[in-house]
Order: sequence, then C-alpha cells, then structure tokens
Amino acid sequence: MAQDFYKELGVERGASPDEIKKAYRKLASELHPDKRPNDKKSEARFKAVNRAHQTLSDPEKRKIYDEFGEDGLREGFDAGAARAYRNATRGGRGYGGGSGNLEDMFGGQGANIGDLFGDLFGGGGRGRRRGGAMKGSDVAAEVTVDLPSAIRGAELKLRVQDGGEDVTVRVPAGAGDGDRVRIAGHGAPGAMGGPPGDLLLTIRVTPHPHFERVGLDLHLDLPITPGEAYRGAKVRVPTHDGFVTLTVPEHAQSGQVARLKGKGVKRAGKQGDFFVRFQIRMPESSSPELDEAVETLDAEVPKNLRDGIAF
Repeated sequence: MAQDFYKELGVERGASPDEIKKAYRKLASELHPDKRPNDKKSEARFKAVNRAHQTLSDPEKRKIYDEFGEDGLREGFDAGAARAYRNATRGGRGYGGGSGNLEDMFGGQGANIGDLFGDLFGGGGRGRRRGGAMKGSDVAAEVTVDLPSAIRGAELKLRVQDGGEDVTVRVPAGAGDGDRVRIAGHGAPGAMGGPPGDLLLTIRVTPHPHFERVGLDLHLDLPITPGEAYRGAKVRVPTHDGFVTLTVPEHAQSGQVARLKGKGVKRAGKQGDFFVRFQIRMPESSSPELDEAVETLDAEVPKNLRDGIAF
C-alpha cells in the first residue's frame, strides 16, 4: 500500500515548507539510528520519513506527488503522457491529490497496463522480443549513505541477492535522498534467452548531526564564544572539501548568518552556497567574576530590547 508522505511527517496537505522542515527535523532526531541502534522498526520509519521529506521539500517533486502520488516519482515517469491519457479516458478529471495509484487510474479502460507503463516510463521495460525472448524484471533496492558520501560521491559494493555476485555502484557526487541509479543487467534473469533486467537503486541519505542540506545549499549552526561575538574573530569552519577561515564580525548576534558563496553542493554544473549561523554560547558555570562580567554586559544592552515584539 502506498504511503501518504504528509501523514508520514504528521503535517496537513497544505503545510508550508517551514512546517514540513520542522516536522522532519523533529522526527529525524527521534528516529536516528544512532539513538535507536538495532531497532529495525525505527530504522524503517526513519527511511520512510527521509523519503517523505525529500519529496515534499522539493517544490517540483511535491507538485508531481500531489498530482500522481508515489507512481509519479518512478524512474522515467512522463507526467505529460499521464495527463494526456487521463484526459482522454476520464474527461480531464483530476487524479485525487496523490491518493490511490496509477493502476486505479488506468483500470477498467480496456488498456494494456504493461504497454501503457512502457509509454509512461519511456519504454525499454519488460517485453517480448523476437523469437519469444523476454527481458527479465527490474529489481528495486535501497542503499543508505551518509551526507559526506552523497556530496562527494562514493563507490559501493553491494550484493543484491544471496549467493549472487557483488555489484559495484557509483553514487554520483551531489546525490540527494531519493535519487535513483539504474545499473543495467543486474536485475532478474530473462526468459527464453532474453537479457536480464536492471537494478533500480534508490539512494537514502542519513541526516548529519551538524550540517543540513537544502537543495544545493548547506547550513551549519556554528557555536562562538561571547568574546568572539563581541570583538570579532577569525575561526576555522569545516566544509565538505576542507577547512576554511571565516570572519566573525564585531558585535555579531546569535542567529546572524554568514554566507560562503560556492561552498555548497555541486551537481550538474551548478553549485550551492554554505550558510553559517552564529550561535553564541554562554558559560555553563558560575563564579563571582562571571557574575560581575554579566552585570557589566547587561548595563550596556538597551533596556527596551524587547519593545515592539508582539503576536
């Protein structure tokens, strides 16, 4: 049964991007494998939450999902062909905002679903060839990688079936959660001398404890000391391709953001930016000297600091 991505994240269908992001971060933190080792149920839910967020946080994917459901996210799906068929068979009625599936959509119309899917997904699927040979079925699988591996690219060795051969898979640099890789010839065996099917591999990217990816941009909350915030400082900041030196301006405030242009994710000739948000950390201990220093700081801060803040 197809999952409802909105229910998976616990948000309404009309939820804003911020609401989706907030719900995802809460669930990802609760279900992260590091917090629940060997909990298969939580691990499965964690993957489902990741996939839901990957779709609903991308405006184009969300639009397709809302119109066609999970089937619209399949490899090679042709939305134009699906709309044309829908209009021809149902007089242009909508698909129902992602509920149901394409089998329901095309059922009862006298169409050959196998042939129809060949049109919608670009052809080349299973089919009878000359001499009765048939191509084997495609095999779907998932692989989980961490954020650095997804951004830099990685080469993995997988064993799809017990006793089968290892398959070398290259995760392309810049891969995102939910991306699919097709490995030709590593699916189910063909029939009557036909070629094997393909392996359709879905990439799952685990959340990073410090960095967050949004599209091609990376975001980091960077702790700084009160002195660094007050005086300004130069601090070393890690990026996916090494450390860089970042200038903290004088009198920096918590929540203030610095942008490092071109230090985000690189993909298909495009590169995002790296956004660093300063978080001033106060001492966790107490002493007479600290009390005196805080009193001095408080005396310099405007007394009407919160004036004008209203709901």
